[in-house]
Amino acid sequence: MSSVEVLEINSKITAACKSEDQTGGRDLVAKIKKWIKESERNKRCIVDYGAVSVLAAAFESFSKTCLDEHVSVLEEILSTLTLLFPLAGEALTYLGSASSMHCMVWFLKSGDLSRRRNTVLVLREVISSDHRRVNMFLEIEGAIESLYTLIKEPICPTATEASFVVVYHMITSASAADKPIQKFVDMGLVSLLLETLVDAQRSLCEKPWVFSTDFAALCKNEKREEKTAFVEALQVGAFQKLLLLLQVGCADKTKGQVTELLKLLNLHRARWECIDSMDFKSLKRPF
Repeated sequence: MSSVEVLEINSKITAACKSEDQTGGRDLVAKIKKWIKESERNKRCIVDYGAVSVLAAAFESFSKTCLDEHVSVLEEILSTLTLLFPLAGEALTYLGSASSMHCMVWFLKSGDLSRRRNTVLVLREVISSDHRRVNMFLEIEGAIESLYTLIKEPICPTATEASFVVVYHMITSASAADKPIQKFVDMGLVSLLLETLVDAQRSLCEKPWVFSTDFAALCKNEKREEKTAFVEALQVGAFQKLLLLLQVGCADKTKGQVTELLKLLNLHRARWECIDSMDFKSLKRPF
């Protein structure tokens, strides 16, 4: 594969977008994906000669018209983009457009497992790169619910982690005028975070700091006086589960996050006591 071939296929994909040729566009994108999988050299050539931006522009273009008619090419583009991370520059601009974001939420709500996985991985790249896109995402009907479902009914560890990263940016973004913290709390995200943090399979818990960070963000950024996130966390046994996580062992980064959370929760335990000291008297406290 040569640079000439990449430039040629870029031009053909752009032409397919203009003529709304879904079948032709899908086949061209599939060819790029095949090249990427063949070798790292091919991947570098594809990136160096602008194919990533062309793919992202194609996604935006096909997402502007009837989504039902363009599902196959849109799916193929997302699948290919997941092989080209990290995304940057123009590619993120195209993927962060209103039509692209609406399409991704639509995929999260109605797509099959593979489609939803690829969507949330690309969405993580888009949201993480620019907090200004958080507002746009929050305005799309069903966005929050679709993310929560992806966490509650996990597809794979990679998709779950990506979902939590998106949630983190939604919670902490300074540009989000109406932060969705209370909505996540009301939906039961605190319980899900704790269960994922402590009880999930080993492959998912290799990066538990991601989930500790989300939990801390939910608690710290909640502005209500009653601090619902703290209350629910204590009611569902957060203190006990976090203590257990320290006992079974975790990486230093996770240990620091967990210790910080325990200190935060400890401030609220006098009012919302939910720990049975007899059951956990043998556990060493981190403070």
